[in-house]
Amino acid sequence: MTSTPEFDLPEDEALAAEYVLGALDLAERSAAEARLKRDPAFAALVIDWQNRLSDLNDDYAEAEAPNLLPQIEARLFPQTAKPARRWFAWIGGALTAAVIGAAAFLMLPPPAPPTSMTAELSAEASPLRYEAAIAGDQLTLTRVAGTDAEAGKDYELWIIEGDKAPVSLGVLTEASVTIAAPQAAAGYVLAITLEPKGGGPDGKPTGPIVAAGPLKDI
Repeated sequence: MTSTPEFDLPEDEALAAEYVLGALDLAERSAAEARLKRDPAFAALVIDWQNRLSDLNDDYAEAEAPNLLPQIEARLFPQTAKPARRWFAWIGGALTAAVIGAAAFLMLPPPAPPTSMTAELSAEASPLRYEAAIAGDQLTLTRVAGTDAEAGKDYELWIIEGDKAPVSLGVLTEASVTIAAPQAAAGYVLAITLEPKGGGPDGKPTGPIVAAGPLKDI
């Protein structure tokens, strides 16, 4: 690897400091984490900034993150469905599964102006961690921890609005994907489940939740 020109050092110092402070956006942070794995000099700068700023943590007590997984699991896998809230109650039993999936999609709210939101997806018992960002009409999802799904399985991404049924946003075949952004607002939940190859049968989640988190405005 060629040495970094001396005039680039201030920029690298600033990038390392912003990484440690958590001031980078999703794309910048993903690029910085990738560089940490291949650039020992940059990794050393990050460690140096971590040591410099470590004393700042002394004035703050640790706060446990809220456990949102039970609420999310309840939405994905309801134990008892109430007639007033069943998302397919108005659909006749003779309709096909494809029509049911289309009806669930149509239940999303009407188009809204372009917005910017982020979400951090994780679960207490799972090593997976994803970062999501919605910018205008695109949603970018990046896996920042964990590995691919086990053989014969796929990860599937869902969006959940309140008590409504989860809507699939597709199977995740890569560590980072960019797709058309769904109609969403702050408070909607993104969740990832482990499904059979190709996704949940009939467009419904069946596997365990491996990562989830709410969307937040930025």
